Order: sequence, then structure tokens, then C-alpha cells
Amino acid sequence: MRFRWLVVTAGLAAALGTTLAAPSASAATNCRRHEDCIRWWCNNVSGAPVYGSVGSNRLYPNPNQAVGTMNTNPSWFYCKLDNQAWAGGPHPTRWLRTVTDNGQPGWMKDTAIYSETNPLRDC
Repeated sequence: MRFRWLVVTAGLAAALGTTLAAPSASAATNCRRHEDCIRWWCNNVSGAPVYGSVGSNRLYPNPNQAVGTMNTNPSWFYCKLDNQAWAGGPHPTRWLRTVTDNGQPGWMKDTAIYSETNPLRDC
């Protein structure tokens, strides 16, 4: 039944000349605080790249160096960092600190996260 609904909806969108879009950040649910009060669980894109840091300074994301991926969803994040390299999306310069599935610390672009990330503490 779901498949038929998707086909009908996609066909209607094509006939009207529109596209199906993901919900906006304002419609997204907030990330949830973990019981340890340090981490936050957020819904994210499975397989999204996680980037390293610039040099030895762990507070600056390096958008040119992927250190791993985040295959899990939801995933946990420590904090958010604004005013960094362009990431796009509703928070165009926001990155979130996390640890990849392979155990490497790094940063994920806010565009790879479906949940609203405003509740996270600042790094």
C-alpha cells in the first residue's frame, strides 16, 4: 500500500511540475539529550562522511579530510560549532562534533542531520 501511495504521489508531483522535498529544519524534531547529559542523539544520513580537524586544533573542522563515515542512525554528537567552513542547509556554517563508526573523532556537516540541532550545546 505504501508503495502505491508513493507512486501516485510522485506521479502527481511530476504532473504538477513540482518535486517532493524533505521537511524543512523548522519541521524537524529536536535532537534528544542522552542520559549522560554530554551527548545528544540526532537523526542523520546513514553513510555521511565525518571530517577531521585542521592541524592539531580540534575546534576547526577540515572539510577536505574525511576520517570516516557515520553509518548508524540515529547517532550521537557532543556539541555544535557555528561560523566555520560552509556546510550549507538551514545552519550554513554549523558542524557537529562526534566520533565515527571507526572510532575517529571528527565533525559532521549540519546538512547530514535531519534533526534540529539548535538544542546542542556550543563546543
